[in-house]
Amino acid sequence: MTQWVENPELGRERGPVALARAWIEILLRPNSFFREKIAPGDQAPGLTFAATVVFFAEAVRLATTADAYPVVAGQPAASAILWLLVVMVLVTPAGIHLTAALQTVILIGGADDRAGVSETVQVICYSLAPLAFLGIPSVWVKAVVVLWAAWLFVYGMATVHDIWLPKAVGLAAVPAVLILGYGFGGNAHVVAAGEQLLAAIESAVG
Repeated sequence: MTQWVENPELGRERGPVALARAWIEILLRPNSFFREKIAPGDQAPGLTFAATVVFFAEAVRLATTADAYPVVAGQPAASAILWLLVVMVLVTPAGIHLTAALQTVILIGGADDRAGVSETVQVICYSLAPLAFLGIPSVWVKAVVVLWAAWLFVYGMATVHDIWLPKAVGLAAVPAVLILGYGFGGNAHVVAAGEQLLAAIESAVG
């Protein structure tokens, strides 16, 4: 599940600069990215990309939020590093692969000309790109980036697996909600933003 294709026919380039370029491209040109940069079996760059996005999000959250992580043995710096490693190396890949497994099962019954499991894993990884901003302490930013990631999740599945977009919404809804809504706390962020919006409207009308 973590194969790294040395010379993929398509796929992503390697290195920090390539990661940055992939992040910009997926945010600005998702259509061309999903059509041209997803290669069979080329999962490792995607997993590296997802881990990097989570690192930035968590690093900002730890720096701006009090009690953002458990402190072990009175060592806050070491505990922060340990937290980041656990989230990046264990939690993120496990969540992605579990989501990909569920998405694959759903696609079996709903997409006749679907691509492989590897491509599904890559779509999930790269759809997390907006979450690099998730650590910013603003409920509006959190809600927007989660909804943005959900759109990329659905759009990527539709593009890579050749599914009609409205149908892809139904096929990808549950996996997207599980990883983004629960795994990354998106449900709470969207609800909180909605409550603030309603309160602002009521205040303005009243």
